[in-house]
Amino acid sequence: MNEPARLNIREWTVSELSAALRKTVEDAFGYVRVRGEISGYRGAHSSGHCYFALKDDSAKIEAVVWKTAYARMRIKPEEGLEVIVTGRLTTYPGQSKYQIVVETLAPAGVGALMALLEERKKRLAGEGLFDAARKRRLPYLPEVIGVITSPTGAVIRDILHRLADRFARHVLVWPVRVQGDGAAEEVVAAIQGFNAFLPGDLIRKPDLIIVARGGGSIEDLWTFNEENVARAAAASTIPLISAVGHETDVTLIDFVADLRAPTPSAAAEIAVPVRAELLLRLTGLARRSLACWQRCQEGRRTELRAAARALPGVEQLLALPRQRLDSAGARLPRALIANAQSHHAQFSRIAGRLGPHVLRARITRCCEVLSALMERGRRADGIARARRAERLRNATTRLAVGLRANADAHRARIIRVRERVTSLAERGERAIQQLLTQRAASLEHCGQLLNALSHRGVLERGFALIRDLKRRPVRKAAAIAAGMAVDIEFYDGYVRATAEQSFTTVEKPQPTTKNRGRRDPGQGSLFG
Repeated sequence: MNEPARLNIREWTVSELSAALRKTVEDAFGYVRVRGEISGYRGAHSSGHCYFALKDDSAKIEAVVWKTAYARMRIKPEEGLEVIVTGRLTTYPGQSKYQIVVETLAPAGVGALMALLEERKKRLAGEGLFDAARKRRLPYLPEVIGVITSPTGAVIRDILHRLADRFARHVLVWPVRVQGDGAAEEVVAAIQGFNAFLPGDLIRKPDLIIVARGGGSIEDLWTFNEENVARAAAASTIPLISAVGHETDVTLIDFVADLRAPTPSAAAEIAVPVRAELLLRLTGLARRSLACWQRCQEGRRTELRAAARALPGVEQLLALPRQRLDSAGARLPRALIANAQSHHAQFSRIAGRLGPHVLRARITRCCEVLSALMERGRRADGIARARRAERLRNATTRLAVGLRANADAHRARIIRVRERVTSLAERGERAIQQLLTQRAASLEHCGQLLNALSHRGVLERGFALIRDLKRRPVRKAAAIAAGMAVDIEFYDGYVRATAEQSFTTVEKPQPTTKNRGRRDPGQGSLFG
């Protein structure tokens, strides 16, 4: 293309070109189904969206799953999983690349599901969740059994029927969906809900949990292959029986459960023993225990009779002790005399060694020891008195010095406080004088304002205030009727008058001869 032709090409902005490319790609492809292996998946972003790539042996395409579509997916993306996705092909102008917005995701066949299942099984087994050492023993006869299953299926009816036939127990049913979107989350919530019961709750905590579902394809049973369901079953503190599918169906929850039952009915049979068999066994044990006790009692009775026959009589038992008693009684008087003689000879030997001179020597030694101790006591008392007097003199000296120092400190403090009090008194006096001056000026101002606003000032200028006999002001002439008595207040006093006639105009009424000729010194005229 020559230079003038290139100059005539339309000029695009980057945003316009990106928008045109996006529109072209979306119009040309729209919805597409793509098969490939998930690569670069690191889990959901903090925003809830997922980002990864789909690749095969020679190409790769970026993919994004929005938060709302991710929540609806039954099979979640996993690294290395071969899947078939459906979505819209679009571009991302920020990085000049095209991508597919995934709306649905499914494994590429049963083989992919089995590979995913094996990968999860290896990972959980490596964490020790399948170890037999961590599995708990089931209670022999649970009081309450919690069942997690669909409330509308035949599974719950089979379990209840088998429990009623063998040993009726209290059953708590936690209804859940066993397949479809959100089924795994409901099963996890049910397991955690049963474990959250407390001993003092209104509903008793189950002693055993049964997770049950009927048979189906691997896709139908995939809820129980989810990793969160397996981890919830492994974390359960209540013993758990897995009864999912038929005997040939194997799910992840079967490996982490404390016991796997081939069918839901078999789970009910494992959970409780047969009551009739227990009653027969108890009856047999009771009968055998009674027979054993009777045989033991009869044997002991026989042994007692044989021992009684072998024992000697009372006379035989007492003959020898009686003979020894008679012999001792015969020897006793001679033994008492010999004992008294022996003690008398011993006393005579001891009395020969005792005399007044022995006691005098002992008393003399004791007096010498006592004198020595008294002399040592006097010396020790003198030394103690001297030491105490010295300590007293030292303490007196220190006390006198301390008292002088304390008196000087208090004297200086009193001087400082007196100066401060004097200063505060002067400041207070000045403040009081200033406050009184301000209050006097304010009072004078208020008095002037009161005089200016008082009606007395108006009366002083020649006006009068008219009130009726109830001391209420009269503001209009129409309010005064002929013959009505009123009080008229002037600046220097007030008079009482009687109205002769009322005028509603401004015309000044002429005095009548009746009022002109009569003057009452105690009552004035309203118009005179």
